[in-house]
Amino acid sequence: MKTIGVFFGSRSPEHDVSIITAELAIDGLKKLGYPVVPVYVNRSGKWLIGEELGKLENFTDPKKDITEETKYQEYFLDLENSHGKIVFRKKGIGGKTISIDLAFPALHGSFGEDGTIQGLFEMLDLPYVGCNVVASAIAMDKAFTKQICLVNNIETTKFEVFSKNNWENVKQEIIAKVKQFKFPLFVKPVHLGSSIGIAKVTEEKDLAEKIEVAFYYDDKVLVEEAVDNLMDVTCCIIGNNELIASVLQESVFSAELFDFDEKYLKDGGTQLGKSESGLIIPARIDKNLTEEIQETAKKVYTALGCGGIARVDFLLDKKTNKYYANEVNPLPGTLYHHLWKASGIEFSDLLNKLILYAEDRQKNKHDLSLTFKSNILTNLNSQKLNNKKYSPR
Repeated sequence: MKTIGVFFGSRSPEHDVSIITAELAIDGLKKLGYPVVPVYVNRSGKWLIGEELGKLENFTDPKKDITEETKYQEYFLDLENSHGKIVFRKKGIGGKTISIDLAFPALHGSFGEDGTIQGLFEMLDLPYVGCNVVASAIAMDKAFTKQICLVNNIETTKFEVFSKNNWENVKQEIIAKVKQFKFPLFVKPVHLGSSIGIAKVTEEKDLAEKIEVAFYYDDKVLVEEAVDNLMDVTCCIIGNNELIASVLQESVFSAELFDFDEKYLKDGGTQLGKSESGLIIPARIDKNLTEEIQETAKKVYTALGCGGIARVDFLLDKKTNKYYANEVNPLPGTLYHHLWKASGIEFSDLLNKLILYAEDRQKNKHDLSLTFKSNILTNLNSQKLNNKKYSPR
């Protein structure tokens, strides 16, 4: 069987969530009989490899810090042999190698879910699970996602987006624009997930302060209108061409917004599928509206060029039944296995499908001609000779 490398951690505010997703995937893949290599990137960006990194208890023990142990830092990337696979070689003469045939990124947020590590896999011609470089980068940018939705006639909430440089130079102009929106508003760092850095603004006087806080986490910020009578609805999609939509999840939260604590801490966390009080599956909406949202989720997934798996979040006005595409998560935490189970797909089947989608995409890519041989360089050399031959003295 193919050796699968599970990549997790990284320099991201969602580092800890990534560890949970990775350990779940590692355990599931091992049960399916796959040889698994845990590849952990610590908070400072160092890459660690070792069997013990695949055990969650090694990260949860407060008396133990496995993330800096040098024995897991004894490998380097062997570029000479990394083609169609990724090879790590142990330091020293005659060091053993670890070869990975397929990558399973379990990274969330920056430096992993945003297309960065997918770019490395593409350069090495290594098949990998999940969305490709472009889809990952777009989906991790809340503003680009909304702009693509608008181009494809998919409704999203009214918004304004601006960079830190814009804010510092034309702050009053930005505030004047945003003041035209209907309050309350939400302020969001564009590239982060898990509700990190997000704030609800009910009064104009608090707007600038909340924007400054968001810029602490990102160099690009989005301000959008809130939805009245809100229901937070989620639909997961898997597939490359033939798409499968999950049943809809309704997330119930007590705070002003669906924040990090509600998602991951309270009652075990709704995003981890453990909070009985915070999850309603299927969502409390009728069959016709459910099917309409599922089809819209597929439309968003396709418009962004997603593949493998992604999660599409919607904001629904319960009184009017009007819904808005909100965000796309190109690698849902814990792969949203609880929602797929409720949809009739067990975790083992989900993992097998994701691997199959990765292999199919790789095969289709190999069917394309990605190189082109031309005479540019030989003609250039000939031109240089001619120039030299006829140049005046």
